[in-house]
Amino acid sequence: MIGNGPVGQTAALLLARWRIPVVLLDARPERELVGSKSICQQRDVLDIWESVGAGAIIAREGVTWTTARTYYRDHELFSGTFEDAGVSPFPPFVNISQSRTEQILDERIAAQPLIDVRWGHRVTGIEQGPDGVRLTCTTAAGEVELTAGYAVACPGSHGDDIRAMLGVTFDGHSFDDRFLICDIRANLPDAAQERRFYFDPPGNPGRQVLVHPCPDSTFRIDWQVPDGFDLAEEERTGRLDQRIRSVIGDADYEVVWRSVYRFHSRVASRMRVGRVLLAGDGAHLVAPFGARGLNSGVADAENAAWKIAFVRHGWAPEALLESYHAERHAAALENLAVTGATMRFLVPRTEQERQERQDILERAGHDPAAAAAVDSGRLSEPFWYVDSPLTTPDPRRPFAGRPPKGRVPRPAPGILLPDLPTPAGRLRELCRAGITLLVGPGVDPERVRGPVAPAGVPVRVLTFDDVSPDLAGVLQAEPDEVWVIRPDAYVAAVLKQPNAADVAAAGARLLACETAPVA
Repeated sequence: MIGNGPVGQTAALLLARWRIPVVLLDARPERELVGSKSICQQRDVLDIWESVGAGAIIAREGVTWTTARTYYRDHELFSGTFEDAGVSPFPPFVNISQSRTEQILDERIAAQPLIDVRWGHRVTGIEQGPDGVRLTCTTAAGEVELTAGYAVACPGSHGDDIRAMLGVTFDGHSFDDRFLICDIRANLPDAAQERRFYFDPPGNPGRQVLVHPCPDSTFRIDWQVPDGFDLAEEERTGRLDQRIRSVIGDADYEVVWRSVYRFHSRVASRMRVGRVLLAGDGAHLVAPFGARGLNSGVADAENAAWKIAFVRHGWAPEALLESYHAERHAAALENLAVTGATMRFLVPRTEQERQERQDILERAGHDPAAAAAVDSGRLSEPFWYVDSPLTTPDPRRPFAGRPPKGRVPRPAPGILLPDLPTPAGRLRELCRAGITLLVGPGVDPERVRGPVAPAGVPVRVLTFDDVSPDLAGVLQAEPDEVWVIRPDAYVAAVLKQPNAADVAAAGARLLACETAPVA
């Protein structure tokens, strides 16, 4: 594992959960616990973290928010809430500093004997052969070499060297405008449970301000500022204090951390290179409006972990790893498209675009069509693997495309399974132990258990009644259906009145096998 940030930490923990030993490398001498950084953690990412014992802790310590408000100057345009197709124990979003998230994940890593953490190991060479990967590392004690069956590279936003070693380009562009970020500590009860976005506020005319509540009476404030912005000069002249006062008023405050960023829109040309999988910010960089950076990186980690584990345990062929690139590269492109549209609205490139945006904002308070065109960031959501090579399409459940903001698609192949409590535990938790078959009352469970995967592959069969009397309604399922669920809780197939050949074909597709598995 290359990179001990939150994506690398998550991948290491998930691999260890699959009983795969991990060496976790990082070039830094130790953890750097500074600044809020990626603060906004989405419900389904908390669910992934809970599979390694961290999600509930992060949710409990973070600030829960369910409403996102958008303003033009001093007037609220609209607010939005978030749908849950099932009964998740987690809120739509919690805010917590990336530093604290990393500490919680470190605590889980310290309790996991299969993970060997090595700080001060800068990877300077990657060689691959038919049996594994050899990494050359520079350390304080000199050069060392390590070998592994596979590597997950999570080098973060400064991953140029790792990508160069893999022969991967990082295509895209950077935005000229800068963004000033301040973490302040203050008593602001009216802003404690909401995300607020301001277009053209009095304290930052012509640009934007975003306010997020965080734990310990801390607030993250982002200002869009022009290219050439000088933070030191702002502090010297008192302009920074004026900026903060324009948001919080006369309340006492303390600046905990501040920084200036330029945002990027880039994606790696390949996310799988042989036995190396590239994940997180080292594979894709997006503007933060929508919280799609870390949340997408954690989804990378889960996708990589179960596939490496299935190949390592002999449950699937090496070809399964190529689906990592197919699925997560498509997810990265989706995030670039969504955040790119947001940035074009936030930072108009021409006078005509500026005028069009101004017209939309002025009409949005009374015109629903104009309000729908206001783009302050489509907040993070799972990617839907409807076009994945592992997904068996169901013509009865066509994918209708990206749903409205805050909504989720109808359950179908390629969609993340809604969560429900069951007598044996949460449904998604049960599904993350292997391949799961959800069987309607009109199907004999024993008839479908054997064909779905080769002997030795972990398979769980649950009838609808085993799960919950609500399951059929939540899934909009019929009594004679079998739902095939992947180890990351995505729906791989929905089979109506299936025979053994149908189940075997769906299982073969899920595991990237050339022929149907034989029990």
